[in-house]
Amino acid sequence: MSNSALRLTDIVKTFPGVVALQDMSFELKTGEIHAICGENGAGKSTLMKVVTGVYAQDSGTIHLFDTEVKLAGPLDAFQKGISIIYQETSLFEEMTILENLFLGRELVKKIGPLTVLDYGAMAKRMQGIFESLHMTIPVDEKIKNLGMAQKQMVEIAKALTFQSRILILDEPTASLTQEEVDSLFSIIRGLRDKGVSIVYISHRLEEIFTLCDRVTVIRDGRFISTHIVSQTNKDQLVADMVGRSMDNYYPKAAVNIGAELLAVKNLGCRELLHDITFNARKGEILGFAGLAGSGRTELALTLCGFTPPLTGEMTIEGQRVAFMNYHQAMDHGLVYVTEDRGKYGVILNMSIKDNIVMPQLEKNAKMGVINRAREYNVADTMRDRMGIKAPDTNFAVMNLSGGNQQKVSVSKALALNPKLLILDEPTRGVDVNAKAEIHRIISNMAASELTIILISSELPELIGMCDRIYVMKEGTIAGQFSREQFSQEEILSVALASEAGKRASV
Repeated sequence: MSNSALRLTDIVKTFPGVVALQDMSFELKTGEIHAICGENGAGKSTLMKVVTGVYAQDSGTIHLFDTEVKLAGPLDAFQKGISIIYQETSLFEEMTILENLFLGRELVKKIGPLTVLDYGAMAKRMQGIFESLHMTIPVDEKIKNLGMAQKQMVEIAKALTFQSRILILDEPTASLTQEEVDSLFSIIRGLRDKGVSIVYISHRLEEIFTLCDRVTVIRDGRFISTHIVSQTNKDQLVADMVGRSMDNYYPKAAVNIGAELLAVKNLGCRELLHDITFNARKGEILGFAGLAGSGRTELALTLCGFTPPLTGEMTIEGQRVAFMNYHQAMDHGLVYVTEDRGKYGVILNMSIKDNIVMPQLEKNAKMGVINRAREYNVADTMRDRMGIKAPDTNFAVMNLSGGNQQKVSVSKALALNPKLLILDEPTRGVDVNAKAEIHRIISNMAASELTIILISSELPELIGMCDRIYVMKEGTIAGQFSREQFSQEEILSVALASEAGKRASV
């Protein structure tokens, strides 16, 4: 017997007009953490759906612990010990943790002639799993009351109730703070040490080098390479993913910074923001760093009138402004690109054109009649400018890759010709090639004197793209760094500092 937990050989999966997987091979060893990476559209999701029984392969074989298997569906995969945890959890918000864990597989007992649910047995079994994961959440807590990290833990516990021997994690850290990521990594390593085999899917290459034992790269539905993590590097993985070397991840152009565009003084908003003071200049890329919950998104929403400030003042080009809603902000040239493109940034079942022109319907209409030719002209111009990969602007956004969906979201903002563009996590969930393209677009926008506020959880992105960086903590600005002072360690130390008012001077 080998130590192979899962082996896929020459897997082919096609859809009408599309070859999603071509002669794909992959092996997961017992008790290892094996990363899979590739660009959006490389075939990662299709491959995992074959592994979990959602799709049946057209040809090729799947071996589970050296025995060939044919998966009849997701439940069959669960029963054979394969579980997957998606980035978006599949828990029922109004149900308790215990009810979610045993949904459809409740333990029962006999009381005379009656068969009733055995809550005691379920709670005891659940408690044993929680203890192994070092979790202390009450079993009767409703899912809606949990944070994202706790929901991820519940999903892992649910997988263990199936006695899963293979666990697939799909972008599990996308919504977690660094502290929560560290806790999750500790649990994942503990599961590996107990013999659980783990497939780890992530666009964050730093996580792969921190956590994983081996990494497999796929491109265009084909196997490209497998490396021992300790024997490879980021440049090699990126070259494997995109099929070429990428010499510059952060193409920051040299720009002559202009006059002050935005000045914010003593801004406050309920319990969210306190005494926020900063400025931004024309052509400047101004970064905002900080841990999740530090107030970065809340600041963006306050600047744009979604949550009007209660204290302080704001000026644009020397003129004092006070926005009570987002329309007023847009009228003054402030435009916001949300961090959650799927929920707030784009309407997935609408076309590229309709998404791009949606905020300017009045501008493209006369006496209530929409000028379709003008709309197509705007949409086509933005598609060419942003390099959106689609046959035409009537193409549905849901059929685009994550990187191209993000470009549509940014296009919608740029079509308004803003003075100040606020980008909240603009490269979250997109692959390295799409990231490089978005970074190029950001750099070009700054070169045209557009002022950009860039909010990101990735310090290398901020350091590579920004002219200055403010660090937020607990709703305040805790530090400020000029480009010549940039240091990942120093910025992180300010974000993690115990005193909220601790400052790093320019």
